[in-house]
Amino acid sequence: MVVVPRKQRSKDKIVTDRRSLAAILGGLTANGKIVVLTNGVFDLLHVGHVRYLEDARSRGDFLVVAVNSDSCTEKLKGRGRPLVPCEERMEVLAGLWFVDYVTCFDEPTADKLLEQLRPSLYAKGTEYTLKTLPERDTLKQLDLKAIFVGDKKTHSTSKLLDKLGKKKK
Repeated sequence: MVVVPRKQRSKDKIVTDRRSLAAILGGLTANGKIVVLTNGVFDLLHVGHVRYLEDARSRGDFLVVAVNSDSCTEKLKGRGRPLVPCEERMEVLAGLWFVDYVTCFDEPTADKLLEQLRPSLYAKGTEYTLKTLPERDTLKQLDLKAIFVGDKKTHSTSKLLDKLGKKKK
């Protein structure tokens, strides 16, 4: 009889307790692993998200994705958003092979996440620059490097929703 180890289930990649996640990531970086942290809403996952996340993962050994909470998303994107609840958005992201850990956060920026999780790299999309990055002061203070990943931003959930709204009429 051959025993085949079971692969990690997607739900096992979701770690909402930041202290636990910080301990896991601290162990990885102590062993010389490069941990990349990124964050976003990820409402209605599309090809732009996949390209962005794959590129972020290619820059390190582990990819951690922090998802904006529902209340935070509503503040950022407006009433009626998100379309998909945070728990489901996290589970969809955790189902991607190149995503190693998923968590959520309720703050308007990722400053506290960066302070707590101390990744090796912080990945953001190409629509940002070092000058426009809200977390730039925290990155400088923690001596962390920002990387800008993915292709030119030509895809967005908002554009998809606009397109759907036009088709209904």
